[in-house]
Amino acid sequence: MSIDSVSASKRGKVRALLAGGLVLGVGAAAVLAAWNDSEFATGTFTAGTFNLQGSTDGTSYSEHSASPGAALPFTLNPSNLAQGDTVYAPFAVRLAANTSTGSTVTVHTAAATGSVANLSFELVEPTSFGCSSATTGTQLVPAGTALDGTLSGVTFTLNAGSPPSDPGDAVFLCFKVTAATGLVQGQSGTATWQFAAASTS
Repeated sequence: MSIDSVSASKRGKVRALLAGGLVLGVGAAAVLAAWNDSEFATGTFTAGTFNLQGSTDGTSYSEHSASPGAALPFTLNPSNLAQGDTVYAPFAVRLAANTSTGSTVTVHTAAATGSVANLSFELVEPTSFGCSSATTGTQLVPAGTALDGTLSGVTFTLNAGSPPSDPGDAVFLCFKVTAATGLVQGQSGTATWQFAAASTS
């Protein structure tokens, strides 16, 4: 083999090695460029609380979540009514401390037992606690409504406390119940009103 042939063969091998080296170099550069990084995000979801309370004295509030609920403190003696008598009872409701949202409260038709014939009522929302013949305010149920008369769309709103750790402001109510001239001696009946609160958000 001639010297020129050997030199050409060596040059070809050198070129092949250099090409291989170049390929290896490109591969190493690709691996080094593949850096990695991550971001993580977590959400924690906890339900709020919702609690309606009632009061018959405007001071002490508690839950009356089952019928017959709180006993309304009527003036005069509702167990000794005569024709033409009107008796009065205050009530108040509010959202308890730590309640998360405000609410819309719906007054439902009274559930009556016994005889409530010839008895009608009016429901007023005054600006302070108390109930008498002189009590005025927003009329929720008009005078002359049968004690167990059908109610529709009778609502009011309650706000949650601010801060939420405080109870919300109370809404005061005044029940005025009147006995008509047709009241029968000895008749007896009971009416139970439900105040159904639904969260507004």
